[in-house]
Amino acid sequence: MTALPSIDAANGAYRERNFIPARTALLNVDMQNGEFNAELLAQARIDGTPESKKRAFYERIADTLIPNQARLQDAARAAGIEVIFTVIESLTQDGRDRSLDHKISGLNIAKGSWEAQPIEAVGPRGDEIIIPKTASGIFNCTNIEYVLRNLGIEYLVIYGVVTDQCVESAIRDAADRGFLVTQVEDCCAADTPENHAVSIDSMRGHYCRTRTTDELIAEISGAAAVAAA
Repeated sequence: MTALPSIDAANGAYRERNFIPARTALLNVDMQNGEFNAELLAQARIDGTPESKKRAFYERIADTLIPNQARLQDAARAAGIEVIFTVIESLTQDGRDRSLDHKISGLNIAKGSWEAQPIEAVGPRGDEIIIPKTASGIFNCTNIEYVLRNLGIEYLVIYGVVTDQCVESAIRDAADRGFLVTQVEDCCAADTPENHAVSIDSMRGHYCRTRTTDELIAEISGAAAVAAA
């Protein structure tokens, strides 16, 4: 059995090591109908519409995030890795329970609404867990830490939207709570490419290790091969 690097090993080796599948979960952040759907994408491609300001965001979701997330989640499921979803969804119709920030921002996705449902192409399968949240940081407004501890999770792979908002909040908070975090760069998107790049660089090598979809799938395949041997 390979010895673990020490916690204070050079170059963050303790954080950068491969995860252990049986102790790993994927966390898909806010990939839901209210954040992306065919109508939003169509409107974004019409010059002068409010949505056109976020055309790069919507097109990145359609062309990059959805295909990559689908591949990653399929690979994780095949390896027995838990896939967990969080969506923005109030506990009430009028959103009286949501955070002050969401109230100020005018953000209310009503309980049970279509907008609160995960995007089908990258949504849950079977009895996979969905955790609704009413603030940006899932660790601040839900019981996710309790759920992860019950599942025996130590390694958390985080991705979704928006890179510099809810995704970044999840990464920071997970790291502070003692989880070893991997961010999947090409499974995330922000309102602008610049915001995405700045956030990725801010997280890399401090709060998390950063990988691509292909690198993560290769790591999952490698772990499966080791286990089989």
